[in-house]
Amino acid sequence: MFEHYEIVEKAFGDMVAPIFPPEELFSQGLFTEGPAYFPAGRYLLFTDIPNDRILRLDETDGSISVFRQDCGHPNGQTVDLQSRLLSCEHRYRRVSRTEHDGTITTIADSWRGKKLNSPNDAVVTSDGAVWFTDPTYGILHDLDGIKADPEIDGCHVYRVDPATGEVEAKITDMVMPNGLAFSKDEKTLYVVDSGKSHFEDGPAHLRAFDVGPDNRLSGGGVLADCAVGIFDGLRLDSDDNIWITAGDGVHCYNDSGALLGKIKLGKIAANLTFAGSRRNLMYICATNALYRVRLKVNGLPR
Repeated sequence: MFEHYEIVEKAFGDMVAPIFPPEELFSQGLFTEGPAYFPAGRYLLFTDIPNDRILRLDETDGSISVFRQDCGHPNGQTVDLQSRLLSCEHRYRRVSRTEHDGTITTIADSWRGKKLNSPNDAVVTSDGAVWFTDPTYGILHDLDGIKADPEIDGCHVYRVDPATGEVEAKITDMVMPNGLAFSKDEKTLYVVDSGKSHFEDGPAHLRAFDVGPDNRLSGGGVLADCAVGIFDGLRLDSDDNIWITAGDGVHCYNDSGALLGKIKLGKIAANLTFAGSRRNLMYICATNALYRVRLKVNGLPR
């Protein structure tokens, strides 16, 4: 059981529970992504991109069912301040919101009059703004979306203003912006650049940006390089440790970029989220599967 955890720093041993190995809850996907947890209903929604579906795990009985099919090849997902589902849809090249009555609203599908590439991951800040990444993964072929030429020159990170709905490009110097998350005080924005996935000399690292007044970003230096594959989705715990998916599972770093340890799954992990009433469970989407890990730390709400 202990082979599933690599403890680099002693602090990591106090954060995980090595006697409880990761539980595989599902393995019938093609490429799972987008875990989003709804505590009031005790269920998790996650995506299976090539199969173009959102799946639902019911924590009360462990059952997994199809929540939505033929839904735009959704990738990353999150929950907004009103407990509504936000989905990054490759096929429709948009970020959508599922309202409480089940209707779907488009949050962003263009910038400066041009279609987005294929939104990949999203996060919501305490002011209600939606931040999302927009690489070209979903338009490179027909497996994860619909093959198309990009209309925008570049792959950017955007912010959607909660009052006006205006879409603003906040980071424009990335190759393939991917997962993103904010620190507890929202003064630091972490963004993955996974350009190595399609460019031999491309980046495979995590960058950290300082967030100033009026959401102005500065800094942007590399905080950590991925030694196994590429980084993908990430979330932070209440001590601002960074839990980030990689080619062999989940890596954990402190906010200075020091590796603390790993959860080793033996397969490519794509995204994760904290869950449970105390947010001390972690759901991990890894290749064809969904895992649950029990932790001794508590995750941030978003």
